[in-house]
Amino acid sequence: MAKVLIVDDSESQLFALSKIVEGAGHQVVTAVNGEEGVEKAIAELPDLILMDVVMPGLNGFQATRKISKEKTTASIPVIFVTTKDQETDRIWGMRQGASAYITKPVDKNALLAAMNKALEG
Repeated sequence: MAKVLIVDDSESQLFALSKIVEGAGHQVVTAVNGEEGVEKAIAELPDLILMDVVMPGLNGFQATRKISKEKTTASIPVIFVTTKDQETDRIWGMRQGASAYITKPVDKNALLAAMNKALEG
């Protein structure tokens, strides 16, 4: 069982992603924006982070850069889960250090496969 931090400003997305992650037997921690996501990553040291991109304040790309530069959280894999579906967004997301880039609406099997791959290292 892994501890998974889900960062999304949408309550319905947090709920839907939490159901998928918990359904796979993992523990869920949530954050509602990028700033809280960075704080929770440092405080909770999750095994994996699911990160939205479009959020007020610190967006997912910026939050991921902060997490990857912090010594204690640098090795935590991040999977972007976002509505931003352009190829340039995907490339930029992967350049930020993401393990995977999943677009919404989320395909449960694709998300679980990406999570398993990221958790295996």
